[in-house]
Amino acid sequence: MSDTELMQAARESKAWPFQEAQRLAKRFPNGKRNAAGELVPVLFETGYGPSGLPHIGTFQEVLRTTLVRRAYEALTGGHPTRLVAFSDDMDGLRKVPDNVPNRALLEENLHKPLSRIPDPFDKGHESFAHHNNRMLCEFLDRFGFDYEFVASSDMYNSGQFDDALRQVLRHNQAILDIMLPTLREERRQTYSPVLPISPTTGHVLQVPVEVVDAEAGIIRFTDADGRVVEQSALGGMAKLQWKVDWAMRWYALGVDYEMCGKDLTDSVTQSGRIVQVLGGRKPEGLIYELFLDEKGEKISKSKGNGLTIEEWLTYGSEDSLGFYIFPNPKSAKSLHVGVIPRAVDDYWQFRANLAEQDIAKQLGNPVWHLLGATDPQRKGAGDTLPVTYGLLLNLVGVLGAGASHEQVWSYLGNYIHDPDPADHPALDALVDKALAYNRDFVAPTLVRRAPAVNEAAALQALDAALAGMAADTPAEDIQTVVYEIGKDEAYGFETLRDWFKGLYQTLLGSDQGPRMGSFIALYGIANSRKLIAEALAR
Repeated sequence: MSDTELMQAARESKAWPFQEAQRLAKRFPNGKRNAAGELVPVLFETGYGPSGLPHIGTFQEVLRTTLVRRAYEALTGGHPTRLVAFSDDMDGLRKVPDNVPNRALLEENLHKPLSRIPDPFDKGHESFAHHNNRMLCEFLDRFGFDYEFVASSDMYNSGQFDDALRQVLRHNQAILDIMLPTLREERRQTYSPVLPISPTTGHVLQVPVEVVDAEAGIIRFTDADGRVVEQSALGGMAKLQWKVDWAMRWYALGVDYEMCGKDLTDSVTQSGRIVQVLGGRKPEGLIYELFLDEKGEKISKSKGNGLTIEEWLTYGSEDSLGFYIFPNPKSAKSLHVGVIPRAVDDYWQFRANLAEQDIAKQLGNPVWHLLGATDPQRKGAGDTLPVTYGLLLNLVGVLGAGASHEQVWSYLGNYIHDPDPADHPALDALVDKALAYNRDFVAPTLVRRAPAVNEAAALQALDAALAGMAADTPAEDIQTVVYEIGKDEAYGFETLRDWFKGLYQTLLGSDQGPRMGSFIALYGIANSRKLIAEALAR
């Protein structure tokens, strides 16, 4: 595919990353250019609050932003871009997180900037924020994201934000005029766009501030001990309120695109107005829906009702997580372990289809975007998984909670010619995930019911048919026999669905299952006959 063909298809694509990229292209009809007319990178940003460790929300925001970034590059024929992962580590610690050690240490340092609180993990990092920032970078590196890390503390402390801070001080009243009508009366009494850092306690103070000299950066406020203090707001001696800080960052860095969750809708509105007051331009962006738990309730870190990224990667692949996140960001998604197996298999189905699709369908295929997020050449497009994850789970379920990696591979030999785990790394990794999924969620609840009279007769017919088959009978031939028995009026099934449901419930202990021909070929004809005998004995 030529760049011209790709650009044309990108202009016509309805895939949401291209829809977002098209809005950016309208923002810069001739590309983003500096005062000299030179093409400069479009800046994408994602934000991170380092009071907690990176989580699945962090992943999805960086992934989705990267998908828009790559779509913009394709749409424009390779115009330059940058992605900044920004850590707001000048924020004051408001409460002690539940999942950190040395809670007493953090209690002693409440209200100080996160970057000025000792590391409770005792890992030798300069601060609590430095530890979590390192975790963020390791997290993003693990998934192969291309980004530049920027810490708020570095920007404030080094003076790189000073010019933008002076601009905030110059427009202090205009910012107040935007913010005060949005606040409760009690909050208005103490609200200030600028949050000074106490020279006595080191706390980030929520107090009224008077701008004494905007050009020099001097402010006046009353410290916690009642003393009136005049000090600079520059060089890390103050930070800004959240919505003002966000707007200042857009202005100072020249951010062109940033998405956020639905819970920040109001922040986008107010920060967008503030950045215009500063003389900047509100970025393009998308407001995405939040994740829901299995009961349809909003996921909350404090409730612990969500699915962590570590849990997903215990039972499913990184690719499947991206695939599950990809569709319509404006629709809420239930995030629980039950969605993982389908996401894995759907990912591989879409990946297998990719190489044979025309360009328009490729750009609508989530895998085209996901592969391109970290590999512009999209190596692996068209790859297939020789055994579906669903089929693998059924095999492991039959083998039982004590099944081993090696034992599973010995059965895969019934299905894959000359199987070698080294030749199938993706499948090999899924074997361990299937074992874990079965151990934690399937085996504890597995119940195989006794067959009904008509089901028993059909199972006897299936057993007789299998008895006459060679061990290497193809899965399709077995499937044909299974179909014929189900359609035989002698066994009284109203629909084929009733026959297959009976097979799943009596042989596998589940309401849904794989193509039985494929399962029997994988598990082995002799072993499958034993399963039938056990069912008939019940």
